[in-house]
Amino acid sequence: MENFRKLGLIDPILRAIKEEKFEKPSEVQDKAIPLILEGKDVIVSSATGSGKTLAFASVIIKNSVLGQGIQALILTPTRELAEQVTKALRVFSKHKPLKMIAIYGGVSINPQIDDLARADVVVGTPGRILDHLQRRTIRLDKVKVLVLDEADRMLDMGFIDDVQQIVSQCGKIRQTMMFSATIPSDLVRLAQRYMNHPIKISAETYVDPKKLSQVYYDVPDNLKLSLLIHLLKHEHAGLIMVFCNSQNTTDFVARNLTMSGVNALAIHGGFSQAKRNSTMESFHSKEVAVLVCTDVAARGLDIKGVTHVYNYDIPKDSKQYIHRIGRTARAGAEGKAVNLLTGPDHDNFSRVIRDNDLAIPKLEMPYVQREAIKWRSKPEERGRFGHRDQGRGHSGPRRSFRSH
Repeated sequence: MENFRKLGLIDPILRAIKEEKFEKPSEVQDKAIPLILEGKDVIVSSATGSGKTLAFASVIIKNSVLGQGIQALILTPTRELAEQVTKALRVFSKHKPLKMIAIYGGVSINPQIDDLARADVVVGTPGRILDHLQRRTIRLDKVKVLVLDEADRMLDMGFIDDVQQIVSQCGKIRQTMMFSATIPSDLVRLAQRYMNHPIKISAETYVDPKKLSQVYYDVPDNLKLSLLIHLLKHEHAGLIMVFCNSQNTTDFVARNLTMSGVNALAIHGGFSQAKRNSTMESFHSKEVAVLVCTDVAARGLDIKGVTHVYNYDIPKDSKQYIHRIGRTARAGAEGKAVNLLTGPDHDNFSRVIRDNDLAIPKLEMPYVQREAIKWRSKPEERGRFGHRDQGRGHSGPRRSFRSH
């Protein structure tokens, strides 16, 4: 606890940290909290799960006063991250009561309007915050602390114009913080326009690459799902994330895993917020061991105890591959990333290898019992997503992947 106390955290936060049994500050917390508590604008380069929420919570909880209007705004790219950040803020502030609310789309706006009238701290997605601004149901002129969380992903998702409109409505005398895994040129320009002499802080990636084993299988098209089922049934793993490139494939994989005896749930942007929340609660509580997801649904989720990441589809974006595998091998734990390659995956995988200068060994495919396809998303989509008719085999040469 003494290490946290040395950072300058107020007693109510220290009490909460002690109750949560945090042992020592993370690198991000160690570097950023003293500067943040001095009131400095900061640009922090760090990954999801690095402890950044406590960093910006330190000043928000210290300087906010119950019942004085919205004094802090945290913008996040996704609904799940907004909920996650809000829950963390409530934990850290439980000994200094403040009204913390999450604002995002996909749910009724009327309860949010009622909550905003009493809010001290708002965590929200750009689209819904902008909607409230246009309805005049939110006032940001008293905002003293502004946080852009997962800022690079907000830009990737096309929110830059929304973010700029929202920032322009915040109090002019404020502290602005930006947290991002990467700092692209668009973020630099945003910082130059809206931040006051920001200090750049860089923390090492939270993933330990020495503890992360990466492998790939070259799989016949008609055995991709069968291999995944085989590996999941024979792997001694904790929590597992399986990534797919589309909502349809996510549904297909999750349903067939479940019907084949693998305890799995899907999560993607096509689900209602209530369903997404219940799915994440089941996964966090380890009621379900396998989460099948799209990149958009998984963005910003900080899930403890993920031992394996499976790429059922290889992402087209090389950076997205790094985001995916970064879900495991955290905080000193070991982890494994398994890539299943068929058809179009080969070109994407070649790009991942080249752009990230990786050396990923190929494993020989084990004998796999061919599984019957038990569920398809739509009749017209049969033959897609790597689940072709079971009698068909793979055509075309096998390829090898080497690092450069």
